[in-house]
Amino acid sequence: MGKSIKDLTLSYMDKLGVLWDDKKKEKNLITKLDDTSWQKEFLEMKSHSTSDVRLLMQGAKGFRDAWHLGSLHEEYKIMKRREHQQQQ
Repeated sequence: MGKSIKDLTLSYMDKLGVLWDDKKKEKNLITKLDDTSWQKEFLEMKSHSTSDVRLLMQGAKGFRDAWHLGSLHEEYKIMKRREHQQQQ
């Protein structure tokens, strides 16, 4: 019958291009919403402040934390892209 809230949210986010890498024509998920492996890898890539380490290890507690975690994730993706380009 109807779609679940999760399906509707993912569909909406897909339309905004939030979940998909715009540079690739095929639809590859950058990261799943519950995937935290990037956080562990990012901790090893560079030094972080104490508050960033807590945020990366324990997750967001509110809107401000979620916003900052999102900015850390963007920084991680930039660093991974540069790392990949240097290997080529």
